[in-house]
Amino acid sequence: MIKIEDYPLSRVPENKRVSFLSVAVVHMGMLTALDQFMLGSVLGDSMDLASAFLAILAGSVIFGIVTWGLGYAGMREGISGSLLARWCGFGRIGSVLIGLVVAVSLLGWFGIQNAIFAKSLNFALGDRLGFPLAASLSGLLLTVLVTYGFKALRVTARIAVPLFICLVAFISFHTLSGHTLQQIIDLPPTGSPLTISAAITMVVGGAIVASLMTPDLTRYSKSSKHVAGITLLTIIAGEFIVNGLAILIARTLQTADVVTIMSQAAGGVGLLVVILSTLRVNDLNLYSSSLGVINAVEGISGKKLKYRSTTLVIGLLGTLLSVLGILDRFVDFLTVLGVVFPPILGIMLVDYLLLRSHRGLLDRSRLLGELPKDSETPVIGWVAIIATLVGSAVGLLTEWGVPTINSLLISCVIYYVVKLAQQRSRPAAASA
Repeated sequence: MIKIEDYPLSRVPENKRVSFLSVAVVHMGMLTALDQFMLGSVLGDSMDLASAFLAILAGSVIFGIVTWGLGYAGMREGISGSLLARWCGFGRIGSVLIGLVVAVSLLGWFGIQNAIFAKSLNFALGDRLGFPLAASLSGLLLTVLVTYGFKALRVTARIAVPLFICLVAFISFHTLSGHTLQQIIDLPPTGSPLTISAAITMVVGGAIVASLMTPDLTRYSKSSKHVAGITLLTIIAGEFIVNGLAILIARTLQTADVVTIMSQAAGGVGLLVVILSTLRVNDLNLYSSSLGVINAVEGISGKKLKYRSTTLVIGLLGTLLSVLGILDRFVDFLTVLGVVFPPILGIMLVDYLLLRSHRGLLDRSRLLGELPKDSETPVIGWVAIIATLVGSAVGLLTEWGVPTINSLLISCVIYYVVKLAQQRSRPAAASA
């Protein structure tokens, strides 16, 4: 059985590795969720059918490459993504900063999912509460439950995933059975138009946090073939099935609003499943975000924050984001994720697979079943951090090309060239 919280600062022993299916099911769960359905609904309501599926294909290729690469590194070393970053360009403090970026992104996801929860609750009550009050109540309720370890949330998590999959299957059959594919293709998009490049960036942004979390799971895997299979199954299930069906449903119903889709197709049952799904996702979002902030503060300042007070503060911030309308900025949120995270992942892969800056150190310590010593670990990787900032800025501020590819390639090229120059200058300096 996989437990992400196990072996937080050590390698997963070879005798603790698990079967292909054990890892694959957990990994697929990250992309067979409500957020992917939301993304597909936006694509289906804003683009023609061919363009929407082309965006999924292109985004899946980018996601697949970086996910397999990081998953392979995690499998080979038996360590999590945040630990791996220490010896893949970013150093100890740099890896802590990555954890903080992940925590902030999960805070954004908390706000978005809570907004969906609140819209569903308000819709079910006939708009008696109003969205601001509904979002405040739902956010505060979930924050208190997660803060005090309410065990019922764990039960909710177990039933929410199969219920959501069953709901998607039911809505797909109910909505699409009366239409031919040509009829769906002929329907005009009703949402704000999206370009192919923007849609690709959104697809990457919707899944890229899962890429960074992949080593947390594949460190339990037994081979690179397992990692490749896990990545492929996740893409098929999350991008082409959940995302693809959402595109078709949104085009058929002529809306991208998930609450409207669920209520029209499945009534009160659909709204209940949406609420359970947001509970399941936000439980993990708030928990992981709190741990990320605690670890970041401790790594930078040495001060250890209390879990409960940190969770309460983060939950309040996420609730505030919901009330302020982060759901209306869903496209912008995915775009930011799609240009900020690819540079981080790309630099880690360039360092691990091409430059191999610390591969010898990792190999020697792996034979002993240990991690490299602190004295051998870089404190902070300035080149990696600067390359990430430059790549992200280019992706956000330029209008040419595909933003997510721009940020990925530019950051990787900058990092590779500068680090290669540094490596070549050291022997010359030593011989002089």
